[in-house]
Amino acid sequence: MWKIIPYAILQSVLLCGGQVFLKLALMRLPAFGWNREFWGSLLTNWQFAACGLFFALASLLWMYIVKYFPFSMAYPMVSLSYVFGMLAAILFFHEEVSMIKWMGVACIVVGCFLIAK
Repeated sequence: MWKIIPYAILQSVLLCGGQVFLKLALMRLPAFGWNREFWGSLLTNWQFAACGLFFALASLLWMYIVKYFPFSMAYPMVSLSYVFGMLAAILFFHEEVSMIKWMGVACIVVGCFLIAK
């Protein structure tokens, strides 16, 4: 069942991309509020639109994955998005990631490969 790995990686990258664009969009917006200013600025923000596109593509790919692979194998593969999230935190938001967090990411990767086997 190694065929799931490329699909899972792509789906996780799309999910992570959606989260990155969401954070970028929210960083440019005024403080959250149930008012016209916040929602108007959200709906005219291109990063928010990109976020929606990435989430839509991830959802379409998820539909394919769930249809053609066992759910017990497919669902745990979503955790690969944590790996890409950690990389995105470093690349896009210049966050520091401790060694203990990298060890957690390594456990996730090992777990995904064990599930796919």
